[in-house]
Amino acid sequence: MTSEVLAFIGGGNMASAILGGLLRAGLAPAQLRVVEPQAPQREKLAGEFGIAALPAGDATLADASTVVWAVKPQLFAEAAAPLKAWVGSALQLSVMAGIRTDALVAATGSQRVVRSMPNTPALIGQGIAGLYARPAVSADGRAAVERLLAPTGQTLWVAREDDLDAVTALSGSGPAYFFFFVEAMMTAAVDMGLTADQGRRLALATCSGAAALGLASDESPTTLRERVTSKGGTTYAAITSLQNDAVDAAIRRAVLAAQKRAAELGREFG
Repeated sequence: MTSEVLAFIGGGNMASAILGGLLRAGLAPAQLRVVEPQAPQREKLAGEFGIAALPAGDATLADASTVVWAVKPQLFAEAAAPLKAWVGSALQLSVMAGIRTDALVAATGSQRVVRSMPNTPALIGQGIAGLYARPAVSADGRAAVERLLAPTGQTLWVAREDDLDAVTALSGSGPAYFFFFVEAMMTAAVDMGLTADQGRRLALATCSGAAALGLASDESPTTLRERVTSKGGTTYAAITSLQNDAVDAAIRRAVLAAQKRAAELGREFG
């Protein structure tokens, strides 16, 4: 990608995560075109990355081989309307929630559209993004998207666009479920006489370590859980309490509720 020109429509947090990774990988600021209407964010991009972001699109966008759409979903139609003349020949990559690929095709005139659902750990290079490509996207186009998103973490392709609603529910919204659980652990720590800071450190380090162990192990999460759940012990008491409260069923219902809402938003935004 050292000779490519990439355009970003929107320069917020997710775009900044990708931009920072691309620059660390060797791209020059001159290879990046960023359209960001908000002056404070343009100043931030200039200060952090040396990128001279544009307040509005212009003919320089026509140089881009890939256009990354990173505006808020409700602003997409307004942002896309004046840019169609310049971006239609590029590969289109969306990191917007809820905007279906049909809407991107209609707005850009390009059938070469990849839709991505990233998550917030991408901000530190530890994310995972679900990806769906329309049939017009070639193997080279898929590879280009993978290279572009590599600085943000892992990627996972799905066969159907509707599968991205499940990705949204599981990993897109998933960090919030994790922090909700950590908040409860911190409250329990205080109830037991520890400080909130001690509870935070213990909870986050334990969850981080458990996730790392799960990724490194060939064993299933069920087996790993059972290894630390001796009958009659402390973990057994905790797991039994969670099962009695039907926490597992509540988690499944929560994820399915997020999937349903993701589908609704897709229909709402067209």
